Amino acid sequence: MKHYLVLTIIADDRPGIVERIADTVAAAGGNWLESNMSRLAGKFAGILLVDIAEEKQSSLLASLEQLRSLGIRVSGEPCSTTQAAAGEQLVLTVVGNDRPGIVGEISAILASLHVNMEELDTCCEDAPMSSEILFRATATLQLPADLDRYRLQAALEEVSDDLMVELEHPTT
Repeated sequence: MKHYLVLTIIADDRPGIVERIADTVAAAGGNWLESNMSRLAGKFAGILLVDIAEEKQSSLLASLEQLRSLGIRVSGEPCSTTQAAAGEQLVLTVVGNDRPGIVGEISAILASLHVNMEELDTCCEDAPMSSEILFRATATLQLPADLDRYRLQAALEEVSDDLMVELEHPTT
């Protein structure tokens, strides 16, 4: 059985954070598998999946805790499996005038239909040729086996008349 650690990272953004974490993971015998990292409001934030033997996990976590003295906070959660997907995987794109509550409304619909949101990226940007602010979201969704994309599309389109909703298969 494979053993993994899911790490979350937060620090004031500056050069060298990823290098420090990568060096620490490698020194402990871990293998960096997947990650999602970005800069948000002057902070570096990330999530990382590491493949590491169960007996080496506590040593890696202790080494990562030492990075706190450099202002890098890392927490870890062990896991031993990755769940297999059941139904169709789709990419959801939503664009519309920004207003409070859009993410909550969309995520409530997804939860009510038992859709797993595997990835979510959101941003606000100036609308072309107007002074409005546009909300844009892209999410990778894993549908349950008994839900088809057309039922999901209909439910999402009921959120608001001013939101454009698109569902597509991911590009490979």
